[in-house]
Amino acid sequence: MNLTISKEKALATLKKGFAKAEEFLKDDEKIKDLLLRMEEKLKMVPRIGEQLSHIPVFISMIRSYLKKEYTKAPVGTIVAIISAIAYFLSPVDVIPDGIPLAGYVDDAAIITACLSIVDSDIKEYILWRDSKED
Repeated sequence: MNLTISKEKALATLKKGFAKAEEFLKDDEKIKDLLLRMEEKLKMVPRIGEQLSHIPVFISMIRSYLKKEYTKAPVGTIVAIISAIAYFLSPVDVIPDGIPLAGYVDDAAIITACLSIVDSDIKEYILWRDSKED
């Protein structure tokens, strides 16, 4: 069994979820439920590298965006993040999550692919968020 996923495949998989992510973004209840489920799943997932450590920032950014506290992020960035979160939560993965540690390799690849698209927007958001905490 091949337990790796190429960057190209991860990006293609992420982009397949953009339409569904746009639907989530239009429905406050669906997006709130998605974010809550993500937080619950994170409690059960072992951390594999830095990739998954970005998920709480993704969730924070989406929440700030929805509350209209942070509106600087392009809609495409928000859609990419929602798509990555939806994939992470999906029971249908390239590598099933039930396989210890290896089951999260594809999830990490999708998060990494998302980060490659939204990295500069995430950095701007973190600067904004940190300046509000001062």
